[in-house]
Amino acid sequence: MANPGPGRPRLEQRRRPGPTPRAEILDAAAELFTSRGYANTSTRRIADAVGIRQASLYHHFGTKDDILDALLAETIAEPIALAEWLLQNVGDPVAKLYALALFDTAQLCSSKWNLGALYLLPELRTERFESFRVRRDDLRAHYAELAKAVIAAGSEVDEGAQYLPFRLVETVINMRSDDGTSPEHAPRLIPGAALRVIGWTGDLHAVRAEAEGLLELRVSR
Repeated sequence: MANPGPGRPRLEQRRRPGPTPRAEILDAAAELFTSRGYANTSTRRIADAVGIRQASLYHHFGTKDDILDALLAETIAEPIALAEWLLQNVGDPVAKLYALALFDTAQLCSSKWNLGALYLLPELRTERFESFRVRRDDLRAHYAELAKAVIAAGSEVDEGAQYLPFRLVETVINMRSDDGTSPEHAPRLIPGAALRVIGWTGDLHAVRAEAEGLLELRVSR
């Protein structure tokens, strides 16, 4: 019986990736929630998938809802941080919107489990997950603010078009659900499509290079 540190020893050797027991629990829960369904997954099943006692799981998360909330928060934390950074800095809104869509699409594609599919769970409409809904609304608003700046520069589109880039990026979630694999083409196509859908007709190669420069700049700071 392996002992990973303080607390009760494990039932068996570790079987999940992750630098900490908490990370292992989240990885197991992410797989089970996206493959078996949230309602069909118990905390006991999650603990078994990690190789720990159920009591040890409760040391890190009080309820199954807490686990879901933590997983959902991870899906939007970085895109929101990037969007806020882009909005706070002077620059071309076209490149900024492309950079946000590129980063967000790449993250949705590269994540091990398709956690965005959990956005449609009926449980998310309850008060328990209000904070997540607010944060997701914030991200949608950031997309819309950048899109409106692009539109204001000369695009002719119908009212409400500023919300389309965000929706377009999230189509990656359905692509993964339909195909069962990560759509490798999405990071190449969706950011450009997010600009085209709001009427921008410029050089996509040039704006992609500028957007990649913005992302590199943020990483370096």
